[in-house]
Amino acid sequence: MKEKKRNYDQDVVGDGINSIQKVLEPADRDSNNIVKYALISICVLFLFVMLVVPLAVVIVNALKDGWTVYRRAVLDEYTIKALQLTLLATAAAVVVNTIFGIFASFLLSKFYFKGRQLLATLIDIPFSISPVIAGLVFILTFGNIGWMGNFLRNYGIKIVFAVPGIILATIFVTFPFVFRELFPVMNAQGKDEEEAAALMGAGGFTIFRRITFPHIKWALLYGIILCAARAMGEFGAVSVISGHLRGKTNTLPLHVEILYNEFNTTEAFAVSSILVILAVLILIAKNFVEWKKK
Repeated sequence: MKEKKRNYDQDVVGDGINSIQKVLEPADRDSNNIVKYALISICVLFLFVMLVVPLAVVIVNALKDGWTVYRRAVLDEYTIKALQLTLLATAAAVVVNTIFGIFASFLLSKFYFKGRQLLATLIDIPFSISPVIAGLVFILTFGNIGWMGNFLRNYGIKIVFAVPGIILATIFVTFPFVFRELFPVMNAQGKDEEEAAALMGAGGFTIFRRITFPHIKWALLYGIILCAARAMGEFGAVSVISGHLRGKTNTLPLHVEILYNEFNTTEAFAVSSILVILAVLILIAKNFVEWKKK
């Protein structure tokens, strides 16, 4: 009898709990939906105000005086030269940083030695130094008053206020991007496969091509895209070291600044639209790589 009463009490309590849960579940669900949609609305509004509106303003102002003015600004001689220099500096930065990123990632992920962590920290220095300070460092190093100034002047080598300085500054500010994408992937991969291939007589290049590269190819491409995007938009370091020589050391961001300071607003927005188009293309490539990585 007591056992039946206990079972009855348990059933009553269980039914009561289930009833309470059924009553509370819709309220919890409604509360969760409210929070979810509120957060989504905040994110969409923030992205719209911070990204979509500025990009739309650039395009609208670039075209407000018609296609003729836009075309003249985009096809201007100085704009073409600025675009060529931007692409040259970007290509140089991508090539140098890709080669360095692969070597450094392989070294730090496959070998263990004293100073390994210090080396990884030094590679990240461009992330923590202002680009303006980086440009000033190059001037104090390679300029006429720099500690290498006399040597460079004696051999007729010009770095500051010249194209080599633009390339060096761009390489510096984009230095860690490829490495930072490759290192976690290589580190997680380990070195067992490479060691097994080496024991079987495979050469270094064969090991990299057949074993290492298939694991890192998407991370490598992602790092290259980030490096290129950062290089195209670089302003601070390049502004300090370029000298703003129109048609010689002006990249696209510097050319936009000059046009804007001269109150050629429409032309400035027209040239800015080139950077917007390049950014959209890079964003598409970035999303494609992220999709392939998954």
